[in-house]
Amino acid sequence: MSKSESAIRELLDLAEIQINGNQPWDLQVHDERLYDRILRDSSLGLGEAYMEDWWDCESIDEFINRVLAAHLDEKVKNNLRLVFQVMRSKLFNRQSSARAFEVGKKHYDLGNDLYMGMLDKRLNYTCAYWKNASNLDEAQEAKLDLVCRKIGARPGMRILELGCGWGSFAKYAAEKYGVSIVGVTVSKEQVALGMELCKGLPVELRLQDYREVSGTYDAVISIGVMEHVGYKNYASYMQVVERCLKPGGIAFVHTIGGNKSFTTGEPWTDKYIFPNGLLPSIAQLGRAMEAHFVMEDWQNFGPYYDPTLMAWHANFEKAWPVLQKNYDEHFYRMWRYYLLSSAGGFRARNQQLWQIVFTRSGTPQPDCRCS
Repeated sequence: MSKSESAIRELLDLAEIQINGNQPWDLQVHDERLYDRILRDSSLGLGEAYMEDWWDCESIDEFINRVLAAHLDEKVKNNLRLVFQVMRSKLFNRQSSARAFEVGKKHYDLGNDLYMGMLDKRLNYTCAYWKNASNLDEAQEAKLDLVCRKIGARPGMRILELGCGWGSFAKYAAEKYGVSIVGVTVSKEQVALGMELCKGLPVELRLQDYREVSGTYDAVISIGVMEHVGYKNYASYMQVVERCLKPGGIAFVHTIGGNKSFTTGEPWTDKYIFPNGLLPSIAQLGRAMEAHFVMEDWQNFGPYYDPTLMAWHANFEKAWPVLQKNYDEHFYRMWRYYLLSSAGGFRARNQQLWQIVFTRSGTPQPDCRCS
């Protein structure tokens, strides 16, 4: 047994994970080079090795949950790589206007067939609200309705949505609450399909960076876009909201959040799934908000992202026989690892899901506690 294998086995013992064991969360190793790769490249090496078929695991989600719950990610770090990433994030604005459309091209434009096969019938690509729901469609509609109630949606209200996806919120709010919506996204595929789905409704979806929007609105919201804004731009995001929000209006953010403040994203996710992505912390968002807004409500339902991701994975597996005509086996392993490792991260409470309601100072307190 090599020193690297011995070291990895000792670490995994702390999480009650065995090499080639019989439990669903045990690692099945196909290539002995895996141990050196994990010690050298940490989470990036682990994910890449899975994509290259160096290892398998029946329950990747539970494997990741156990790894994170035992804090093994803090025990295996490549310091030189980490230092480089931190230096790059300090020197450059990785979420600048010039780079804003990279995540649209690399992730959201992958193919509408993929997302239609994986998501709910309304194409929501953010955490569902499972409190009284029994399936993904119900849970996603409950999330959309929760947002509408928190912002006091009503007929004639004009809403700006920063990061509109395929128009799932816009369509729901226009149909159920009689509002009109302008939404922006960095994905041309989302705009094309979203406008088709919202045909006949007072909805306009644009291919546009959030920093370029203008006009004034009764509410300014984002559902799943703050993860792409970046710590250098949180203040700029809040300035856009303040610029576009009418006096007495209401602002809303739905975002994944991290327990600690970081300036760089997770290496594997950054490289293969969400380029330039970064989870905000409470402190980072608070600093950006404090010069402009009063925080009215801050709700965390992060544990609901676990069943959301597991439902997406089940849909993806079910749709794969059709999807594989357009995507190869390498993509299959990458996407499977993305969905299941993300579920494990939320199961371990490493990540949260926040809904934040805020207003300008002096605005009467809204009735936004609707959970």
